Amino acid sequence: MTQSVVVQVGQCGNQIGCCFWDLALREHAAVNQKGIYDEAISSFFRNVDTRVAGDGGSISKGKICSLKARAVLIDMEEGVVNEILQGPLRDVFDSKQLITDISGSGNNWAVGHKVFGSLYQEQILEKLRKSAEHCDCLQCFFIIHSMGGGTGSGLGTFLLKVLEDEFPEVYRFVTSIYPSGEDDVITSPYNSILAMKELNEHADCVLPIDNQSLFDIISKIDLVVNSGKLGTAVKPKSLVTSSAGAFKQRQEKPFDAMNNIVANLLLNLTSSARFEGSLNMDLNEISMNLVPFPQLHYLVSSLTPLYTLADVNIPSRRLDQMFSDAFSKDHQLIQADPKHSLYLACALMVRGNVQISDLRRNIERLKPSLQFVSWNQEGWKTSLCSVPPVGHSHSLLALANNTCVKPTFMELRERFMRLYKKKAHLHHYLQIEGMEESCFSEAASSLSALIQEYSQLDATKSMPMGDLPRLRVAV
Repeated sequence: MTQSVVVQVGQCGNQIGCCFWDLALREHAAVNQKGIYDEAISSFFRNVDTRVAGDGGSISKGKICSLKARAVLIDMEEGVVNEILQGPLRDVFDSKQLITDISGSGNNWAVGHKVFGSLYQEQILEKLRKSAEHCDCLQCFFIIHSMGGGTGSGLGTFLLKVLEDEFPEVYRFVTSIYPSGEDDVITSPYNSILAMKELNEHADCVLPIDNQSLFDIISKIDLVVNSGKLGTAVKPKSLVTSSAGAFKQRQEKPFDAMNNIVANLLLNLTSSARFEGSLNMDLNEISMNLVPFPQLHYLVSSLTPLYTLADVNIPSRRLDQMFSDAFSKDHQLIQADPKHSLYLACALMVRGNVQISDLRRNIERLKPSLQFVSWNQEGWKTSLCSVPPVGHSHSLLALANNTCVKPTFMELRERFMRLYKKKAHLHHYLQIEGMEESCFSEAASSLSALIQEYSQLDATKSMPMGDLPRLRVAV
């Protein structure tokens, strides 16, 4: 069994990470009721004997003693990390896994990347090496960060280069939260574009998720719950209710429920690495099968059923409906419509009591309505994990390498250019040592080149397929 290390950077990254560890523990507790430290748990947790001085003695088998997350927590403000250390998950982390500062990055990519990057590089490397040493077979680093702020975008992408240099053979999966157009950080377009250049160059796979899509999903859950339809109810003490049982005001703080959706995405993404199944998918197979060209490593994700993510009691979707949902624009975690764009490849990660025949039947049913590139008409990768999410019979995560990500990047470039044409707020970045105006123009060029690659693929969409040349065997 392989192991993975989660690196959560900045406020957003740490809040989502905290939610992921909470859900992962609940999931393993439901499956592993005897409390035995097995391969499934070892993929993301160490078993530590706290009676041993120092780093604690690792226990490879037997009863669970004390679980420690395979994680590194980084933030240049102390608030969120301190909250985690005072909360119910405090025993899952220890101080050896944390890197914090007091001042914060002030919503400035340059401060996170250039200042804190060089200041904390050795400390970050030390924590990463220590985490790697505790793994028998380290396969993947999961980086969770946001694109709009300073620490998540700046230090989060600095970290990618460090990982590439230090662990070139270990896959780098990045979950990036993109800001919405109504973001309260004025400089978020600068931060996002500067971060995008680093993602283009140093990530193996990026799962872009935008805040607006998450907010829309949560709003839909509210609508369904408040409609009072038969069988619709909110579970007590769920993420959609406060401790008093009244509905949270979404306008005020929807972030808990939004973070919960991203945490569930990660839970489903890693399910094959954590549990047995009749058709397991290794994490490195995702990159191998879904990324045909190095730059085009952005995967659009969709989850179904969505309503389970907020602990809402809504009758389960039928299996075939679940597959249809995964390809509808309402279930995408970025604002995109993959059905009307071009697929390079698609992965379906199914959990629960689902047969391979169910998978094949639904792929055949959906194929006529989906457009795949001419050279990869059978570009499907599938996995079946026998363990469903807690409290549900089945779930589906679809990962699509699809040209529908292009509008998100075009809108981001447009917002960047509005500021950059006026050179607004530029001085805050240029006063940081190592930052020059060329950093901005190079980042914009990098994004334009990426958009152009997607446009070239889109241009082939309307072309007739024709007969593909076949290999001729000389007699």
